[in-house]
Amino acid sequence: MTPRLKEPFKAAPAAIKALMSLEAALSASGLDQRLIELVKMRASQINGCAFCIHLHATDMRKLGESEMRIYMLDAWRESSLYTPRERAALAWTEALTRLADTHAPDADYELVKAEFTEEEQVNLTLAIGAINVWNRLQVGFRVAPPERVASAA
Repeated sequence: MTPRLKEPFKAAPAAIKALMSLEAALSASGLDQRLIELVKMRASQINGCAFCIHLHATDMRKLGESEMRIYMLDAWRESSLYTPRERAALAWTEALTRLADTHAPDADYELVKAEFTEEEQVNLTLAIGAINVWNRLQVGFRVAPPERVASAA
């Protein structure tokens, strides 16, 4: 993979700073950080973002997430390892990440509505939007995961 820009984050520092501010606000929103990481990891899987998959798997481990829950995330619908709240968030993540195909179905929204307050719904939706922006930056500009991962492969 050949990077398209040498330093994409330095090319637009004001916009990146704003995105980082959104991330900080979401971290302080009261949503469980493990849930946010599940959402980020799932969206990154859908978008095929190797950089973000590496980053969020690493962050999930630091938060005490089990290896099996990380491995099974791609098949969460078939697994009993996720709570109803997590399942609602993951369904919403898939619906919004694949928005052109799904149009955010009412059934997925009803799951979110049953598990999250209105404020949490907005913060969850913003977290999904943010990771999709990060994925598009990383994949679009071909930002590789850290060298030690690439060399280990």
